[in-house]
Amino acid sequence: MHRWSQLFIPTLREAPADAEVASHKFLVRAGYIRQLAAGIYSYLFLGNRSFNKIMAIVREEMDKIGQEFYLPALHPRELWEASGRWSLIGENMFRLKDRKGADLCLGFTHEEVMTEIARKELRSYKQLPQIWYQIQTKFRDEPRPKSGLLRVRQFIMKDSYSFDIDAAGLDASYLKHRQAYKNIFDRCGLKYMVIEAHSGAMGGSQSEEFMVRTPAGEDQIVSCEKCDYAANMEKAISRLEPVSDLAAEGDGKPLLVHTPGMKTIEEVAKFLGVAPNNKIKTLAYVMEEKDKKSGKASTRPVIALMRGDHQLNETKLLTALAGKQTRLMQEEEIVQLFKSPAGFLGPLGVEWASNTNEADKPILLVDSALKGRTNLISGANKEDYHLKNVTPGRDFQPSAYADLRSVSAGEPCPKCGAPLRIDTAVEIGHIFKLGYKYSESMGARVLDKNGKEVIPIMGSYGIGIERILTAAVEQSNDENGFSLPLQIAPFDIVVTPTNVSDEKIRSAAENLACRLLEKGYDVLLDDRDERPGVKFKDADLVGIPFRVNVGKKVTDDTVEVVRRSTREIQDVSIAAIIEYFEQNLRPAR
Repeated sequence: MHRWSQLFIPTLREAPADAEVASHKFLVRAGYIRQLAAGIYSYLFLGNRSFNKIMAIVREEMDKIGQEFYLPALHPRELWEASGRWSLIGENMFRLKDRKGADLCLGFTHEEVMTEIARKELRSYKQLPQIWYQIQTKFRDEPRPKSGLLRVRQFIMKDSYSFDIDAAGLDASYLKHRQAYKNIFDRCGLKYMVIEAHSGAMGGSQSEEFMVRTPAGEDQIVSCEKCDYAANMEKAISRLEPVSDLAAEGDGKPLLVHTPGMKTIEEVAKFLGVAPNNKIKTLAYVMEEKDKKSGKASTRPVIALMRGDHQLNETKLLTALAGKQTRLMQEEEIVQLFKSPAGFLGPLGVEWASNTNEADKPILLVDSALKGRTNLISGANKEDYHLKNVTPGRDFQPSAYADLRSVSAGEPCPKCGAPLRIDTAVEIGHIFKLGYKYSESMGARVLDKNGKEVIPIMGSYGIGIERILTAAVEQSNDENGFSLPLQIAPFDIVVTPTNVSDEKIRSAAENLACRLLEKGYDVLLDDRDERPGVKFKDADLVGIPFRVNVGKKVTDDTVEVVRRSTREIQDVSIAAIIEYFEQNLRPAR
């Protein structure tokens, strides 16, 4: 039997000074975790019990669809160079040298290692499909570790990888993971959303995130409460309300107008007496890339045009440029391209690339919201002047139209038209269709049914183990602590004798705890010689779902059962205590 007096549960009355979010405050105060260094935590007794329960749930669900591996955390540089990510990941990767001077890194993720195994071992379509997973420590050199376990430098991840002969096979593997993840998060008692997502540095096509709404989150999600539409900000779209175009002035051709000192969208719109949605916003960037063969670096201007009242989403810009990074254009670069200072820039008078692959000319990306618009106002590429009557497709030709816009709260849902909401959220899981990104670059090949050599298609799927616990704390906390879902709490029940010096109370508590243990419940007996109030506060703090108070009512063969999530108190006869928990705990399992 676990006795509180014999355990290390260092509860604190005050939260650490640097703790800003609820999960950080309470996991430290409840003695689940202790910080070793910035973004590096030790998991103490209660925390480790919860993580073990979470990992057991993850393992049970993943074993239904895949096979568990355990891979090295230390990787050679050559592996990451083969995929092209050694330089792409940049400073987020922990790098080191061995005694012989060879470059190594600590595992940021394991696409490369899994693909290396597949490259060496898989030979035929008969060996596919394969789903391999592991639960392992990952390392990322976060520039600003914060929020307790939400942004750390060392963490536990369940990562899995699928290998299939074709896209139909990948679809099946993807759906298996999607269902497994829903099973996992349902069993962990989380309220979550599945949203369309951007694949980021992992690459690939279809991608979905499993998100939990919380003020502690760093991601923004867009969702509709009327239908099932949900997406992260980098992927979200909305149904734009119609806007009226301006009437053409003069002969309808671009008309130069004097706008002295007017640089911002708002200043120009007010000066000309028009709405910002009739203006074109011109944003200037520089794309930096390296030639794959020579390694020589080069730069290329990228101009994004937005509706005046819209904001550019930089991740959508990255997607439109096939993942190529950009930076803001410097003043001298602006003058060189536009022959004008910033504040008066526009698309006319520059020879743009006809598509994004035409390498010797600047790229002009136009947000989809400007497609079909007429008689807009843009900068004239001349100080103190703008142009009226500017029409995309007539007066200038974009290199491409693309969705570049960030959605705003209240805009109509693209599916049903209801107002969209925007919330902060924490990502607890992410599933990707990687495609051929790694198998092709690293040379994985198998023979198909016709004996032809083909490239396996891959998927990648991750779950943050710590984030499940932190999300649960964020979802259910109050001023006294938190309440964990039964399935992931370190104990099901804490039995609390109010006075251990009273033989009848102490004996009743011991007997009751033993009976519950025999029935298979995880029980903690708080046998400390402390005041009842101290014990009750500690029990509330550490998140155990049920507390059984054994006090003076034992003379009537009665105890109090406190449900932590609702603070409901119920008198239960000692004889009926097993029946009570059979009714209240077993269904949750």
